[in-house]
Amino acid sequence: MIRLERKDGLWRAVIAREEKANSLTGAMLAELAEIAEAAGRERARAFVLTGAGKIFSAGADLDEARAGLATDPVWERLSGAIAGLPCLTVAALNGTLAGGAFGMVLACDLRVAVEGAKFFYPVMKLGFLPQPSDPRRLAGLVGPARAKMILMAGQRIGAEEALSWGLIDRTVPAEALADTVNLLTADVRGAKAEHVAAIKAMI
Repeated sequence: MIRLERKDGLWRAVIAREEKANSLTGAMLAELAEIAEAAGRERARAFVLTGAGKIFSAGADLDEARAGLATDPVWERLSGAIAGLPCLTVAALNGTLAGGAFGMVLACDLRVAVEGAKFFYPVMKLGFLPQPSDPRRLAGLVGPARAKMILMAGQRIGAEEALSWGLIDRTVPAEALADTVNLLTADVRGAKAEHVAAIKAMI
């Protein structure tokens, strides 16, 4: 349910469980973490996360979440692996982002979303805590008050508002998402891995 595409230094991991709104199982999270860790070892120059269909991810598979996935350390393993990558990391949000799927997206360097995408993290309503690093990363992007709007007040944020808050960096029509990602990763794909890593470390 995770599809990996590799070409010219770009690793593209696709969440492909459309029939379940790309909700994430423990096995899928572990596979994504392994892919991110391998991208670091094998000197990828760009790492892209996206989803199949019209939803990026609905978050945790609810049956598995109730059975313990909500507090499994695999979430932090995944977001930590992405945050630690020395290459350019891009979340290409093909649609709505919900729940625990926020973690991997917040850990990316850049977030590009299609127009009409929605963003919500209903941990208050569901009775779960967010993953430990998510509130800090979220507040770092949007500020503490807006982080509370999402995590405590349970607000659904549209793409334009998310852009104005700094939660995402660009909105594009759905048909332009792939081309936008190609444009954003063009320079790093043409560079040496050491050069990419050095500039990212400086930032």
